[in-house]
Amino acid sequence: MTSMESFLQGLMPHLILAPIAVPMVAAGLMLLLREERQRTKVTLNIVATFLGLVVAVLLLVQAKQPGVQTSLEVYLPGNWPAPYGIVLAIDRLSAMMLVLSSTVALATVLFSAARWHRAGVHFHPLFQFQLMGLAGAFLTADLFNLFVFFEIMLAASYGLLLHGSGRPRVSAGLHYIAINLAASSLFLIGVSMLYGITGTLNMADLAQSMAGIAPEDRGLLHAAAAILAVAFLIKAAVWPLNFWLVPAYSAATAPVGALFALMTKVGVYSVLRLWTLLFGAEAGDSAQFGGQWLIGGGMLTLAFGAIGMLGSQRLGHLAGFAAILSSGTLLAALGFGQNLLTAGLLYYMLGSTLAVSALFLLSDLIDRWRNDGSNLAPYEQTDDAPFLSADLVPTEGMNLDDKEQALIGQVIPAAAAFLGLAFMACTLVIAGLPPLPGFVGKFAMIHALLNPLGLGSSNGFQLGAAGWMLMALLVVSGLIALLALTRSGIRHFWSAQGRATPQLLVLEGLPIALLLVACGALVWQAGAVMRYTQATADALHAPATYVRAIMTAAPVPTPPRSGTSPTQDTVAPVQGGAP
Repeated sequence: MTSMESFLQGLMPHLILAPIAVPMVAAGLMLLLREERQRTKVTLNIVATFLGLVVAVLLLVQAKQPGVQTSLEVYLPGNWPAPYGIVLAIDRLSAMMLVLSSTVALATVLFSAARWHRAGVHFHPLFQFQLMGLAGAFLTADLFNLFVFFEIMLAASYGLLLHGSGRPRVSAGLHYIAINLAASSLFLIGVSMLYGITGTLNMADLAQSMAGIAPEDRGLLHAAAAILAVAFLIKAAVWPLNFWLVPAYSAATAPVGALFALMTKVGVYSVLRLWTLLFGAEAGDSAQFGGQWLIGGGMLTLAFGAIGMLGSQRLGHLAGFAAILSSGTLLAALGFGQNLLTAGLLYYMLGSTLAVSALFLLSDLIDRWRNDGSNLAPYEQTDDAPFLSADLVPTEGMNLDDKEQALIGQVIPAAAAFLGLAFMACTLVIAGLPPLPGFVGKFAMIHALLNPLGLGSSNGFQLGAAGWMLMALLVVSGLIALLALTRSGIRHFWSAQGRATPQLLVLEGLPIALLLVACGALVWQAGAVMRYTQATADALHAPATYVRAIMTAAPVPTPPRSGTSPTQDTVAPVQGGAP
C-alpha cells in the first residue's frame, strides 16, 4: 500500500466532518480578504461548493451499501461516547439531503457569479456559513447541536435575504427575522422541557427513553414535543404559520431565493427524523403522536399553496407558493407513518426542490427580459481581466448593471427558446405531469395509499377518509399548479409583443440546466433512486439500528505515551460499537 493510499484510507473515517469544515474554513478565508478581491471570493466560493458536492456524493456512496438496510457511520468529534458527547451520524437520509443541498448550492453560486454577488457585501462568506448550517443540521444526532446549526443557518440567511438592500427586502427581512426568532425561542423551550423530562438531548437516547416515561409525565412530554414541532413547522412553512415565506423569498435576490427553497426542507427533515425516532411503534403510549396533526396541517398547507399559485401574477410569488405546495405534500404524506408512502415523498422531495430552485432563477431572467427586453450585450475582455472578473471593457451599445459595471459571461444564442423550455420543464415537475420526477413521486405516493400491504407501523395502515382526501389533493393541486404556470407562461412567452430577443449569459443558463438535468437524472435512474428511498424509509420506520449504532459507538483509543506499555493509558472500546 502506497503512502497516498494509506493517507486516503486514514482520511475516510473523518470525511463526515468535511461538509461542515469546508464551508467554515472557506468562509473564514473570505472574511480575511479585502472587499476589492471579488474575483478571489467568487472563485473560492465556487471551488468550496463544488468540493462540498464531491464530498456529499462520496458520503452517499459510503452510506449506500448493498444488502444493508441501514448503513450508518457514527463520528464522535470530542471522543466521548453517547449520550455524553457530541455525535455526528451519516445515514441514507442525511447523505441524500447533503447531495440535494450541495447540488442546489452549486447552481445558485454559479448563477450569482454573473451578477448578484456584487449587489452587497459579504455575500460569499454568508453563503458558505449557510451551507455549514445546512450540513450540520443534517449530520447532527443531538438536539442542542441541531439548535446551534439552525442558528448558524438562520443568522446567515438574515444577511443573505437583505443582500442587495432596497425597501422590499428590508421590510420582508424584518418580518423574516422576527418569525424565526420566535421559532428559535420555541425551539429552546421545547428542548429544555424534553431535557427536564428525559435528562438527555441525544436523539438516540431520547428514542430509548420514550417507552419508559412515567404516565404522569407523558402529557408534559407531548406538550414539549408539540412546542418543538411548532418551531420546525414554522420553518417547514405549514399553514397558517407560513405568511412570511412568499414575501421574503420573492423579495430576496434570485440565487438567495433558490437557496432558500432548501430551508423549508430542513424543517421537513427535522420533523421526519425526530417523529420517526421518538414516536414510532416502539414509543409505547406515545406511538404515532401528532400524526393526525401532520396530516391535517399538511393538507391545509397543500391546498393553501395551490390556491396561492392560482392567485399569483408574479413569477417570484409563483415560486414561493410552489415551495409551500411541496412542503404541504411532504408533511401530509409523512403523517401517515407508512414506509411505502415515506419512500414516495422522499423521491418527490428531490424533484420538487430542484424544480422550485430552478423556477426562482428563471423568474429573475424572465422578469428582466420583460422589463427591459435585452439586459445584456456582448463585451470585450481585456488581457488582465480573467474569468469571473468585473474588470471588463464595455463595447459600444452595451448595457450595464445597476452599478454601471459590465456583466460577466458569454451570451447564449436562442435564449428565448432555452427560457421557454426550462420554464416548461419546471411546470411539468411542479404540476406532477409525466415524464418528470414530480409525476413519479406523486404516482409512488398514490400507489402507497392504495396498497394496504405496505404496513409502516405496528398498528397497521388504513386508508380512510384522510387518505382519499390526500389523493384528491395530489391530483387537484397538480392541475391547479399546471393552470397557474401555463397562464404565466402564455403571458411571458406567447402574448408578449415587441420585445427584443433576450441575451442570456452562460453563467446564468448553466445553473438552470444543471438543476433540470438533475431532474432528468432522477427519471433516468428512477428505479435505483426509488430503491434507495425505500431503503431509507424502511430504516426510518425501524430506528432500532440507528439507535443501537449511536449508543454503542466506541471512542478511539488514546495512543500510549512513550515509555509505557501499549495496554496502559488506553480507553477501552465499547463492545458492539460502530466501526
